[in-house]
Amino acid sequence: MRPKILFLDLDGTLLNDQKRISPENQQAVHLALSRGHKVVIASGRPLKSALIQAESIGLDGPGCFLIAYNGAVIYDCSGKRELFRRTLDMDDLYQLFDEANRRKIYIQTYDNNDVLLESRNDSENARRYCLLTDMTYRVIDNVRTDLPEPPPKALMIDFNGRMKTEPMRQWIAANMAGKIDAFFSGQYYLEAVAAGQNKGRAVLDVCKLLNFSPRDTIAAGDEANDISMLRTAGLGAAMKNALPEVKAAAGYVTRRDNNHDGVAEIIYHYLLE
Repeated sequence: MRPKILFLDLDGTLLNDQKRISPENQQAVHLALSRGHKVVIASGRPLKSALIQAESIGLDGPGCFLIAYNGAVIYDCSGKRELFRRTLDMDDLYQLFDEANRRKIYIQTYDNNDVLLESRNDSENARRYCLLTDMTYRVIDNVRTDLPEPPPKALMIDFNGRMKTEPMRQWIAANMAGKIDAFFSGQYYLEAVAAGQNKGRAVLDVCKLLNFSPRDTIAAGDEANDISMLRTAGLGAAMKNALPEVKAAAGYVTRRDNNHDGVAEIIYHYLLE
């Protein structure tokens, strides 16, 4: 079989609901690598968090790559170097923070090591987020004065649901079109990245970097931020536990969910037969 690139979302896809990889999923991924296929973790998580996960499951050697921040960063795990980075425009970021703060929506951004939040935000949200993602956070006074460099993304969080964040998404679409794209990566997380930057575009970027045709790619995911990736890949596979709109965008829906080795099902069916 001709080598392929396998793009795997983390949460709700490769990882189970306890944020762990099952032995069967792990074995299948490493079998795919041993057959000459490439494996790319494609996550909305910051690079530091995604790297911790990659290293914990042994996806940090030859043939392993990372897409972080929903496509804004591409990382070579074996070479331990960034291959691509795209950041938000600082003025756009300031406007985003101003509107989120006006609406009393928690918002954070990132540097290379930490989650960054302004002192006016409730740090309990940061603590909860960091517990889920193996990150640490740092409180700054103001993004206008204390942000060291343009970040790859910002994240708005409401652990009570989308009553505030859905209107915020609509405001971004109406007022920041062509500057910032916003989409949900889960029930509580509203992502904000530079316009046009998403996992689908990152699939094309990785293919160009590795000299692969997009036809020779398989992508698996479960959330709205995975749709562009599934549509771009040669085969888009939605998990059984995926949102209905994700399944509608996929060419294949797994019979098993993320808690029952759905990724292994994809690998054995499409890469190891």
